[in-house]
Amino acid sequence: MLVSKLPNVGTTIFTRMSQLALETGAINLSQGFPDFDGPQALREAVARHLMEGRNQYSPMTGLPSLRQQVAAKIARSYGAQRDADSEITITPGATEAIFCAVQALIHAGDEAIVLDPCYDSYEPSVELAGGRCVHVPLALPDFTVDWQRLADAITPRTRLIFLNSPHNPSGALLTRADLDKLAELIRGRDIHVISDEVYEHLIFDGQRHASVLAHEELYQRAFVVSSFGKTYHVTGWKTGYVVAPPLLSAELRKIHQYVNFCGVTPLQFGLADFMAAHPEHVEELPAFYQAKRDLFCDLLTGSRFTLTRAPGTYFQLADYSAIRPDLDDVAMAEWLTREHGVAAIPVSVFYQSAPKDMRLVRFCFAKREETLRQAAEKLCAV
Repeated sequence: MLVSKLPNVGTTIFTRMSQLALETGAINLSQGFPDFDGPQALREAVARHLMEGRNQYSPMTGLPSLRQQVAAKIARSYGAQRDADSEITITPGATEAIFCAVQALIHAGDEAIVLDPCYDSYEPSVELAGGRCVHVPLALPDFTVDWQRLADAITPRTRLIFLNSPHNPSGALLTRADLDKLAELIRGRDIHVISDEVYEHLIFDGQRHASVLAHEELYQRAFVVSSFGKTYHVTGWKTGYVVAPPLLSAELRKIHQYVNFCGVTPLQFGLADFMAAHPEHVEELPAFYQAKRDLFCDLLTGSRFTLTRAPGTYFQLADYSAIRPDLDDVAMAEWLTREHGVAAIPVSVFYQSAPKDMRLVRFCFAKREETLRQAAEKLCAV
């Protein structure tokens, strides 16, 4: 008889809510993907390389030209020099990068600290490596790090701390001061960091991203993960990358080569071409997505939802306490989808143990203006 290695894992809420939206014809603001295409020049570049026959295996670490473009982007964005050959690895998606980093770090009996609410792939990756997660809740209402609780959670078995900024699902941002505090907390300890920065270029209101890539002390013990899919509006391409010091990169690559070996070749060629020709794309992203956030929030001003504008990501939390306080957020998300035609994600699914009085759902605003207007009209009628 098969004994499951992940007995508590089922179909993700993202799949379930997207399927419910499809079944009911609801507007899908649940799963985090755009309903518009990536740049035409990028798609044309991929098509050209595909038709020119660049369809065989790429190097295990990723195309040299793409790794060089990533290094150049890091230098422009953060003033950090990272070696394209020994520190940058292209992966088939950020989730694969996170999985491989966890397997490189965690041994049986080790502990990893996650800050709740958190992305759902962290804990299964740790469990499959034989470790266990210790959940430390972020402080509400702003989803900031409670440094005393984090310090209290560290034990002699702690080997890993997960960071995620900009934060999914809240959009909250870590600051340079936060990174300094973490560096001080783990200094002299055998603890590493996985910094999930897939929304690194989606930051609003003139703020700047505090990346572990630009924090030399933390970087020396970190894997920093990002996503071409999020940055270039092509989530279905499942292409990402991880940056880490040479020793850590070497350990990650040992595992990556047996999980997937390499990323999709024509996608990498196309991305390298587009990044070289259009470095301004990442610089324009904050204004592009802030306009969508502001439109969505402005449209909901007359609704009974309460919103605090997200500082980053393409997600907006909404408090529904004034509408159906009798429903928990899972029931609320289903009710909104079935009865009002808009699908959302309940925030409690990102927790091991969510606050009992939490009444928050997450909407994705990475949508066309028409989609956001139609969704807002339905939500204002709730």
